[in-house]
Amino acid sequence: MRNVCVIGGSRYFGLHLVTLLRDSGTRVTLVNRGSTPPPPGVDHVRADRSDETGLAAALGGRDFDAVIDQVLYTPVQAAVARRVFAGRTGRYVMTSTMEVYDPATSPLVRTTEGVPVPESAVDPLRAVPSELPWHDPAALARRTDEATGYAEGKRQAEAVLAQDPPFSWASVRSAHVLGGGARDFTGRLAHYTELIAAGRPVAVHARPRPTSFVHHEEIAAALVRSAASDDAGPVNACSPDALDVVRLCELIADRLGTTARYRVTAGEDASPFSFDRWYPMDDRRAVALGLRFSPLADWLPDAVAEAAALSPREA
Repeated sequence: MRNVCVIGGSRYFGLHLVTLLRDSGTRVTLVNRGSTPPPPGVDHVRADRSDETGLAAALGGRDFDAVIDQVLYTPVQAAVARRVFAGRTGRYVMTSTMEVYDPATSPLVRTTEGVPVPESAVDPLRAVPSELPWHDPAALARRTDEATGYAEGKRQAEAVLAQDPPFSWASVRSAHVLGGGARDFTGRLAHYTELIAAGRPVAVHARPRPTSFVHHEEIAAALVRSAASDDAGPVNACSPDALDVVRLCELIADRLGTTARYRVTAGEDASPFSFDRWYPMDDRRAVALGLRFSPLADWLPDAVAEAAALSPREA
């Protein structure tokens, strides 16, 4: 790829994605609203990706070998992207999420206990249109909770791209991203290292189910590889082994040289990676496509060390 557009990509693994492309010799154009400047050697287009007229005007006559969309959250944004980038690119890659499989966010999502969830469990071509007010974030917040709005927004955005697409498209359904220390703006891993190091209990479900994880550098590399491919549709991006919150805490405690303590909760105040329902991802399609991800044992100890090294302010 000689010329790639990245929408978003201003922080965490998105920033690594941009520099990975740049350092490979690709010309990179970063599109964002201007709050964060691009790295050196990267072109910058200031635009609101939800403003169709403004985005088209800001892009001018530019075209691209591929577009990687890091901040596509709703079907409205997906429809804008279809219209603006039709004729400008032959390849469109959306960063999606494993939350599309969360059965708590839709009665249409079915998972089977003990069976990793394949991409076919949520088929964009069979998505049921949602009547949620996607044009109005405030109204959306009144109609649904944050987790459901996020998961359904991603499902509906994939569906918009899938219907008679004007370009080859893929959605990379990312597992929970870990690693990077202070670059991880979510603070989720730091939350665990702080609690366990301080000897404070971690809030967990009575029977926590496993979930999927991926290293921040490996998800960035997977997005680059997907952009250079013609493989269509969704693909799960995750390490091959799932982990429940108790086992995660044990690994963190081992790395810190201490013991994890727990507090059982019914749900709402559970810690970030404690889940009472089943939806860890199946990685077989990713492996078949050459998107290989390292086992957790290869990178999680270093990720824990990075999080543990943060000052309280950084965490």
